[in-house]
Amino acid sequence: MQTNVNNTSIFDFHGKPPFLKALPISLQHVLAMIAGVITPPIIIAGVVGSTPQEKLLLIQIAVLASGICTLFHLYGVWKFGARLPAIFGVGFAYVPTLIAVGGQFGIEGILGAQLIGGITMMVVGYFIQYIRHLFPPVVAGTVVLVIGLSLYDIAIRYIAGSGNVNAPHFGELQNWGVGLVTLVTVLLASQFGKGVVKLSAIIVGILVGYLIALPLGMVDFSSVASAEWIAVPRVMPFEMEFHSAAIVSLVVICVINSVQTIGDLSATSVAGMNRELKTRELTGGLLGNGLTTAVSAFFGALPTSTFSQNVGIVAMTKVISRYVLAIAGIFMLLAGLSPKFGAIMTTIPYPVLGGATITVFGMITMTGIQLLTKDEMSARNMTIVGLALALSLGISAVPSAIAQFPETLQNVIGGAPIVVAAITAFVLNLVLPRKTLADEAREREEIAEADAEATNQSGLQAEK
Repeated sequence: MQTNVNNTSIFDFHGKPPFLKALPISLQHVLAMIAGVITPPIIIAGVVGSTPQEKLLLIQIAVLASGICTLFHLYGVWKFGARLPAIFGVGFAYVPTLIAVGGQFGIEGILGAQLIGGITMMVVGYFIQYIRHLFPPVVAGTVVLVIGLSLYDIAIRYIAGSGNVNAPHFGELQNWGVGLVTLVTVLLASQFGKGVVKLSAIIVGILVGYLIALPLGMVDFSSVASAEWIAVPRVMPFEMEFHSAAIVSLVVICVINSVQTIGDLSATSVAGMNRELKTRELTGGLLGNGLTTAVSAFFGALPTSTFSQNVGIVAMTKVISRYVLAIAGIFMLLAGLSPKFGAIMTTIPYPVLGGATITVFGMITMTGIQLLTKDEMSARNMTIVGLALALSLGISAVPSAIAQFPETLQNVIGGAPIVVAAITAFVLNLVLPRKTLADEAREREEIAEADAEATNQSGLQAEK
């Protein structure tokens, strides 16, 4: 459909509805994404030992980057940008790998590796039409499944009171009480709520948990008073360091995230626009995501990706107006220019974050399972998935098992199950013979026939 200045339809990409009509739908997208945007920098800040000021900066720039990235993909620049009704921003998919890299090399190591990872993502975007077949659902689904499974311990530690098990008051019943109330609230809102309440269940849970934590003395406002109202981000707030192990880990997860981006953009075009994803849109989406990931590293923002929860909103409402999603992006951009907003976000207690996000991690796991079921569960595919899960989660649970490996290899695979899962699934998918359920059934029939023939021959010989 051609752009029309009089087009006010919310169901057309170029439609520009009245602001008051667009605003509630835009806020739904903001509410759906905000918890996913602020939680990764909070987690990583705890891992790398950031100061309160650095933690505020990581949150502020994550929110700002999410707004800019969304607007960039809605409107595009040259060949960059998906030009689809999709929300982009700092996402959870990278968190397990960032935790592993940050624990060894700090935020400097993350940002240096992220720069290379973003460039790699652009390379993938350029060649995606030639290599898309190398990442079928059995590979992508395995990786997404491991991402979800590897995040559970983070949520449990948060519910118990801190990301550090040695922290004071860790595991106290008060922490568990607040965390479980938050979790129950999210479940009630998501399963029994209507409209905005249902779509923003995580935010509803955080608000309820926050209000309970306030009188219990679990909320610290000391950082809010000193935070500035307006601050423009600066280039290179952190130095960049380049470590081979960190680079390998980020390159792998960036390539895998490209597969997830393919899935999200495909879901957006099919469910929201009733058509297949165009090659130009796919290429632009991956090129744009790689560019924003690389550029974000210079400002201290973590890697960007599509937001699956917002894809779900588009699929459910069929609202694909670029104008509606642009309002959400502008809101995030403005919020990202205010350190005061980031400071308020840091006051959310760990048990509240844990109770709210454990459901998100669970949904990531189920998304992986959904991807897997797009392929036949043949013996071949079950071998790929099973072995990838066994090696990745097994090595992660017993890091001392690879203590004799070269140090570089230990750094790459020791703390990042996602890397082991991705490499294992990718390699096995390439080398194992491709057999369908029908092929395997024929093999069993042939074996049965051969056994029957051998039995008959044996009987004849015995008679002789």
